[in-house]
Amino acid sequence: MARGFWILFGAATHGLFAATVYYLYLFLRGDPSAAEQVVTKDVREAWLIDSLLAVQFAVGHSWLLHPSTRKKLSKWIPGPAYGVFFCGATCLSLLLTIAFWRPIAGGPWNWTAEGFVVMRFAFFLSWVALFYSLYVSGIGYQTGWTTWWPWIRRRPVPRRDFQPRSVFLLLRHPVYLSFLGLIWFTPTMTWDRAALVFWWTIYIFAGSYLKDRRLEHYIGAPYREYQAEVPGYPGFVFGPLARVPTSAAVTEVR
Repeated sequence: MARGFWILFGAATHGLFAATVYYLYLFLRGDPSAAEQVVTKDVREAWLIDSLLAVQFAVGHSWLLHPSTRKKLSKWIPGPAYGVFFCGATCLSLLLTIAFWRPIAGGPWNWTAEGFVVMRFAFFLSWVALFYSLYVSGIGYQTGWTTWWPWIRRRPVPRRDFQPRSVFLLLRHPVYLSFLGLIWFTPTMTWDRAALVFWWTIYIFAGSYLKDRRLEHYIGAPYREYQAEVPGYPGFVFGPLARVPTSAAVTEVR
């Protein structure tokens, strides 16, 4: 019965993932007319709701990835199924954010003509960069497919080796950087979008640091050597998201 449940759960999760990508695209693309819309009377309430929605995704996403959380949940979730569980939880969190988001009229900018074209091009380019980065790193690990599919077929689950290649030889966090482009490159920066950008920018850099910590924990010395050779982001010359000397790496994650 447990295996049957996870078979159905995994299948549903992959359908949910496809739907989430579609709605996330519409949500982040934005509406050029949104800057003139009078959507809410209580701006403070809308800002609070939007901020809570943005933060709940960021906190939940990082919490579920933490090694101690995974260890605790392993009592109920088989190891090969944790990827689809995480993907499903992430999708539901994003859909919750999208469904209850409160638009706020006005904003810092509303570009038209050439500015609109430039922002749209950068936005679509960010999507291309995101999917390419996920492809290189193994999108099946992001959705849980790579471990879930052989497990339900009673086949050996493949081991994930640490072998950086392509864009990961230039920076450690191309997926996060691509997502940063998705939220910033909008021709219409409304006040609610500004709240999203504010919270998720903090999350992206904090999440990058936490990811480095997790990979130090799971991979050990090879990842610390990788940190010493490859920066987290282009242009970062100091701090934990720059190149990190092996002697300065933090290895313990509880």
